[in-house]
Amino acid sequence: MYPKLIVDLDKLKHNLDWLTQRCHEKNIRVAVVTKVVCADKKICALIDVSEADFFADSRIQNLASIDSDKPKQLLRITMQSEVEEVVKYANISMQSELETIRLLGSAAKKLNKRHGVILMIDMGDLREGIFFKDEAAIYSAAEAIIAEDNLDFVGVGVNLTCYGGIIPDEINVGGLVEFAKKLRLKYGVELPIVSGGNSSMMTMLENDAIPLGITQLRLGESFVLGNNTETGEPMKQLNTDCFVLEAELVELKHKPSKPIGTSGLNAFGERVSFEDRGEMIRGILAIGRQDVNPDGLLPVDKRVEILGASSDHLIVNLTDCPEYRVGDTLKFIPDYGALLKLCTAERYVKREYVGGEEN
Repeated sequence: MYPKLIVDLDKLKHNLDWLTQRCHEKNIRVAVVTKVVCADKKICALIDVSEADFFADSRIQNLASIDSDKPKQLLRITMQSEVEEVVKYANISMQSELETIRLLGSAAKKLNKRHGVILMIDMGDLREGIFFKDEAAIYSAAEAIIAEDNLDFVGVGVNLTCYGGIIPDEINVGGLVEFAKKLRLKYGVELPIVSGGNSSMMTMLENDAIPLGITQLRLGESFVLGNNTETGEPMKQLNTDCFVLEAELVELKHKPSKPIGTSGLNAFGERVSFEDRGEMIRGILAIGRQDVNPDGLLPVDKRVEILGASSDHLIVNLTDCPEYRVGDTLKFIPDYGALLKLCTAERYVKREYVGGEEN
C-alpha cells in the first residue's frame, strides 16, 4: 500500500548511538525527542535499549504510550486542564507559570506521586520561559516549586532557535548556567538538570564549546534526520535518510505548464502564479497536503521537480525522466516539517521498517 514511509532502524540507531556517546563524553545527558515520530513504538523500543537517558515529548498522549523505565520529560508548557495526566504519565515537566506549578503540586499530592519540574528561562528567543531580565519572577517561580510538597525542583532549561531563530552561544546558554548557580546558592537545591537546548546545539557540541554546567540536551531532528538545526545543514557523522517517503504515480500526461483561464484562489485560499514553460510531462502522485508538507520533500531522483500539491495530489514535472509509468513509485526524503506531518497522518501514510533486530 502506498503512500508509505520507510523507516531504517539501523540508521536511526547509528545516529542515536553517536549523539549519546558524544554527549556522555561531555557529561551531558540526552533526552530523545519522540514528538516528530508520534512516539512510534518501534523507534521507542530502539531508544529504550539505547544508552540515551530520557524520553522527551511535547504531547502527554505520546509519553503515556511509551513503555519504558527511562524517565519521561514533557516539553510543552502544561495546560492547566491536563495537570493530572502530566503527573500520571511524565516524571518531569518544563514550567514557567506560577498557577500551573501550584496546580501540578496539588495534582501530585492528590495522586500521591512525586513530580519533577524544570523551570524554563527565556534567554532571548521569546518562546516559553520567564524572561531572563526579570530575576524577581524567576525567584518567585522557584519558590513556588519548592513550596509544593510533592514537587521536586530538578532543574532549569532554555529553548533557542525554535521560534525566534536565536543561535545558542556562550552568552545565552552560559547565562542559563549562571542562573542555575544563583538558584543553587539562594535555595540550597541541587538542580541536576541544566537543559541547554536542542539540535541547534550541534555546532557547539562538535566544537567542544558547550559551557561547563550544561547537563542535558533535548535532541530530535539531529536524531531522526541527522541535521544541525542551527545551520540547517546535515552532519557528516549522521545519517540523513533514515526516513524515505514512497508514493505512487496515478496519472501521467503531456500538458501545458501554465493553467488556462482566469486565475482566482486555490483550495487553500492562496493566489498562485505560474511561469509558462511550454508543454511538460506532468505526473500526479497519490499524496497531498493532508498528508505532508510538499515544500519539505526532496526527490531522490534529482531529475524530478515538485510543481505543487492540493489536498490529495502531489504534482511533479517528469519531463527529464520520461521513462516513468503510471503505477511506478517515486521516493522523497522529508525534512522535519514534512516528517512531522507524515507521522501524524499515520491513518493515510503506512510505515514499513527495515533493519533492527526484529526485521
